[in-house]
Amino acid sequence: MTSAFETLLFEKRGGVAHISLNRPQVVNAYNIQMRDDFSQALDAVALDPDVGCLLITGEGRGFCSGADLSEFGTAPSQVIAREVRWERDVWGQLVNLDRPVMAAVHGFCIGSGLEITLLSDVMIAATGTVFALPEVQLGMIPAAGGTQTLPRAVGRSKALDLLLTGRRFDSAEALAMGIVTRVASPDSLRDDAWGLAERLAEIPPDAMAAMKKLLRHGPDIGLAEALELESRTAAQLAV
Repeated sequence: MTSAFETLLFEKRGGVAHISLNRPQVVNAYNIQMRDDFSQALDAVALDPDVGCLLITGEGRGFCSGADLSEFGTAPSQVIAREVRWERDVWGQLVNLDRPVMAAVHGFCIGSGLEITLLSDVMIAATGTVFALPEVQLGMIPAAGGTQTLPRAVGRSKALDLLLTGRRFDSAEALAMGIVTRVASPDSLRDDAWGLAERLAEIPPDAMAAMKKLLRHGPDIGLAEALELESRTAAQLAV
């Protein structure tokens, strides 16, 4: 099954839903229309009990080059431009999805693109991919979760280095820091991602939802409370 959006390609193959960012002429820069399309596609995934995994990719020479700066130029201010993009909580939809989310990135994974990756559960990058959160260089901060997800992935010190300098880094460094969990050749990225997504889609959905809940909430509470949550969750699954 395939569906057409203005800025996305959306298909469902077996138990895998696939969203591919599709503005290749601007390296999939994230604009308001993409926000709306992404939100609708995520709603479709969340409401479909047959979807066991979501795979997110990008068309063309890069995954995502970040926010579409041309939209900033048409707004009265950068603040207002950002407020418009926040009218739909796409990032909350990603975090709260009870199915595994995989991002397979290549080429350029900048700004919002990296933040989408950090909100995913499994991240695979093609060799040679360039990453950065350069918002500070524009007098802003990452506002799609980057200030919170990055330190959780790499630790406070490394996150400060990347966020304060906005420097670029490659897939090898991203793997070493834990931003991505696997690296593949550009030629095999899609096939590798699909193979893993299909395996994840076969996991019993109740167990997957429980695992995601524990990993989402456990690190933010005390160890004793987290262990109690794990015990209660395991008991519920055993019923």
